[in-house]
Amino acid sequence: MASYDITLEWVGGPTRTVDISERETVLEAARQADAPLPYGCRTGACGTCVGRLLAVDRTASVDVDATEDPIDVADAFAYQREPRALKPRHRDDGYVLLCIATPETARRVAVGSQVQSELVDNPWK
Repeated sequence: MASYDITLEWVGGPTRTVDISERETVLEAARQADAPLPYGCRTGACGTCVGRLLAVDRTASVDVDATEDPIDVADAFAYQREPRALKPRHRDDGYVLLCIATPETARRVAVGSQVQSELVDNPWK
């Protein structure tokens, strides 16, 4: 069974690399590694666990920046079920639901509550 290194980058905070098997979700592996990620429903319906793809290691030696070379999230993750909390435009922009996403390759992902706030306007600001 293959495994991949996922680098979790909290916006404005620490970075942590977690080894994830191809059958394990990013959320499951992060929790086992004591790398706390926000989550809610664990079914892909609420969007609390959203991350943003920063880069994919397409050749195992070259890191491709998602902001310079747009990456299809499907190249980086497979979903265990339909990601209902994300609109197609969010998926096109590199957002991924970590509670149902399993790895397809090594990658860097922005995580934390600030990433979720990028998707939803705060009416109290």
